[in-house]
Amino acid sequence: MLPVIALVGRPNVGKSTLFNALTGKRDALVADLPGLTRDRKYGYTKTDFSPCILVDTGGLTPGAEGVEKLMAEQSLLAMQEADRVLFLVDAREGCTAIDHFIAQLIRRSGKPCIVVANKAEGQEGFSASADFHQLGLGEPRAVSAAQGSGLRTLMEDTLEGFESNVGEVPDDRDRIRVAVIGRPNVGKSTLINRLLGEERLVTYDMPGTTRDSVDVPFERDGQEFTLIDTAGIRRKARVEEALEKFSIIKALQAVDSANVVIGVVDAHDTVAEQDAALFGMAADRGRALIIAVNKWDNIPMDQRDEIRAGIDARFPFLDFAYLHFISARHGTGVGELMGSVVASYRAAMSELPTPELTRVLEDAIERHQPPLVRGRRIKLRYAHQGGRNPPVIVIHGNQTEHLPDSYQRYLMRVYRETFKLKGTPVRIQLRSDDNPFAGKRNVLTPNQQRKRKRLMQRVKKKG
Repeated sequence: MLPVIALVGRPNVGKSTLFNALTGKRDALVADLPGLTRDRKYGYTKTDFSPCILVDTGGLTPGAEGVEKLMAEQSLLAMQEADRVLFLVDAREGCTAIDHFIAQLIRRSGKPCIVVANKAEGQEGFSASADFHQLGLGEPRAVSAAQGSGLRTLMEDTLEGFESNVGEVPDDRDRIRVAVIGRPNVGKSTLINRLLGEERLVTYDMPGTTRDSVDVPFERDGQEFTLIDTAGIRRKARVEEALEKFSIIKALQAVDSANVVIGVVDAHDTVAEQDAALFGMAADRGRALIIAVNKWDNIPMDQRDEIRAGIDARFPFLDFAYLHFISARHGTGVGELMGSVVASYRAAMSELPTPELTRVLEDAIERHQPPLVRGRRIKLRYAHQGGRNPPVIVIHGNQTEHLPDSYQRYLMRVYRETFKLKGTPVRIQLRSDDNPFAGKRNVLTPNQQRKRKRLMQRVKKKG
C-alpha cells in the first residue's frame, strides 16, 4: 500500500506550495473530495519522486472558531490517517508560539514527524533550521518549496523504511485486480456483493496490508479476479443497515494497487466535480477505467438521454473508458461490465510491435501534418513501445518538445483506434534525437560535401 504523508502547519508557511511541487499539480486541478473541507486535498507524488499519497491541510491555529475550527478538525483527521507527518514552519520568521502548539498536537498523535523549515532560499541549511530544534521533533530539514531545492532529499528521508516496490501493480496475467471507487451511497458494496454472489460473502484480509484494506478473490466465466473494496466488505444484512463510510485514502491506495478501476456513479444524482476529480486521478495514475452508472433501472425513459449528455459533458477527458448503465441490486448489465473489465485489462497489457507503431505514425502524419515551428516542420520519425499498464508509446523526432498537446491527443486517438486500446489510457512520450552537427561550426553535411567537391572540380578544370 502507498504510504500516506500529511502536510501540516500554521497558515502561510507554504504547505500548498510544497504539495503542488511534489504532485506536479496546481491548486485548481486538485480535488475537493466529498465530506472534506476545501482545505484538505489529496494527490500522488509525481513520477520523479518516490511514490506516496500526500494530504494537504488548512492552517492550524489555537482557539480556532467557525470555519477555522472546521479546518483544524480536518488537519487533525489528516494526521490520524497519515503514516508520517511533514510539519512545515517558516524559516524566515523563525519558531513561533503557534509552532509550539502544533508540535504538541503532533506529539499527542504519536505519528513520526519531520520538521520542514520552508522558505529557506538564500540561507545556509543550518542557519535556516537551527531555531526549530527547540520544538523537540528531531533534526529540521531546510527546503524551498517555491524553488524546489531540498525536496528530493526530504522525500527520501520521509519515506525511509517503506518498501521500495510500493505502488507497483502486480503483473499477474491470471488474476485481474479490480478497484471499485465512487462517492458514498452510489452502490459500491451492492455491486461487489452482486459480483460475489449470494454464497460468496466471506472476506479475505490479506496479510501485510494497512488501513483495513480488503482483497476479495473470486472467479467469473473462468477468469480469476481480485476485488479491492474501498469501503470494506460487509455481510449482506449489514450492508442494508449501515451507511458506507467513504475514505479517499483507501480509494487512492486501491487505485494504485489495481489493474482496472470501476468508477461508480448514481444515475439519480448529478454527476459531480468530485466524480470527475476522483476518476481523473485514476486516469492520471494510468489505470484502465470503466464508468458504471448505477440504479439505471429506476430512471424514466425520457430522462435517460439527458443523463447520458451530462456524463459526456462532465467526463470528456475519459473518452477512452467503457461506459455501462447497470443495476447492481438487480444484476442488470453487470455481466457486460465484467466483460469490459477483461477487455480493458488486455488493452492495458498489450504488446505493440515497433514496425506497426512506426507505420501507424507515418499514416497519421500523412493525414495530418505536425505544425511548423519557426518555419520548420516538426519531424516525427519512428515509434516504439516504452511500457505497459498503461501502454506507453515513445516517439522520436526533431523539435518534439514543441509538439502541441492537441497533436499528441490526435496521435493517442489514432493509436487507440488502430490497436483497439479501448478502456485504457495511452501515453505518448516524445524524444528529440540529437543533431550530430549541433554546436559545431563549418561542418558540412554529406550532401553539402558532395556539392562542394563537384564545384571544386569544375573550378579546377576551368583554371
